[in-house]
Amino acid sequence: RVRITSARKIAHTSPSKSADREATVYQHWDANALVVLVSIVAVGAVVLLHYEGLTLLSRLLAHRHESHRRRKVLYGIFGVLALHVSEIWIFGGAIWGLLQFENTGSVAGAHPIGLLDAVYMSAATYTTVGFGDLAPVGPIRFLAGTMALTGFVLIGWSASFTYLEMTRDWRER
Repeated sequence: RVRITSARKIAHTSPSKSADREATVYQHWDANALVVLVSIVAVGAVVLLHYEGLTLLSRLLAHRHESHRRRKVLYGIFGVLALHVSEIWIFGGAIWGLLQFENTGSVAGAHPIGLLDAVYMSAATYTTVGFGDLAPVGPIRFLAGTMALTGFVLIGWSASFTYLEMTRDWRER
């Protein structure tokens, strides 16, 4: 199993060693296929969760007749945050699960990686904060890139949803 313990080691390897390492990592097409498959399943799960969650939240907010508008806004915001935290955990579980298999990659900065490390990396990636103390290495980078794109889209979707819900509520008053 290829393990790189720090991002500095990548930068200081010679071109021939780097090419050898890449050839070793990417010759395992079964591991690459597993990463792609898990990425597709994880993205499908979080998009479906987000859609169903926003639909349910919209119905709940429509039926709430609060005397204080702030409560309705807070219900909406906490509902959206709960969805995002759940989605981060799904991606974190996908990272952690994939890293239990040989040749799927590793995470520089966490050896061995625990579930909470994977969830932390998922949160940093999903929110597009970027890689800091933990960074994916090898095929797992595909999931990380897909996660960042998905998180960006879903956060935008949540912002749009929140705006539309609050606009609807403010027009009624």
